[in-house]
Amino acid sequence: MKLRVLSLFAALAILTACETAPTTTGSDAGKGTQVKQAAPGSKEDFIANVGDRVFFDYDKSDLRADAKAQLDKQVEWLKKYPNAKALVEGHCDERGTREYNFGLGERRAKSVVEYLKAKGVAAARVRMVSYGKERPAVLGSNDASWAQNRRGVTVVE
Repeated sequence: MKLRVLSLFAALAILTACETAPTTTGSDAGKGTQVKQAAPGSKEDFIANVGDRVFFDYDKSDLRADAKAQLDKQVEWLKKYPNAKALVEGHCDERGTREYNFGLGERRAKSVVEYLKAKGVAAARVRMVSYGKERPAVLGSNDASWAQNRRGVTVVE
């Protein structure tokens, strides 16, 4: 019994010793706040500093005003990093048939791609795919969950 307890403590000590301490930067240094720096032009930079998704109304694929504002930020970032390519994913909530949602997801992705291209992002830099209702961001069968799943996601490649 003592051997098991000692083995458990030894395993925990080894795991604890393997953990690396995160870096702190800026005015948060010394306050215990952990900040991970994203490399400029990276996927992480895009997600953290620009935002990778826009949302759609129920059964719609047209861009709302808030989506256009978000996409304008994405365009600016993509112009700043001309070597970056993007895959635009179209997603739907769980309602509707699988086939219908693949079509709706495609229309949503196309709306995003067409907007990016109209604002000056080269067509060769942007691809699209529809996932329909197959990849929900949020699980649940309620308005709040559905609203988060009706989205277009720009994935930097």
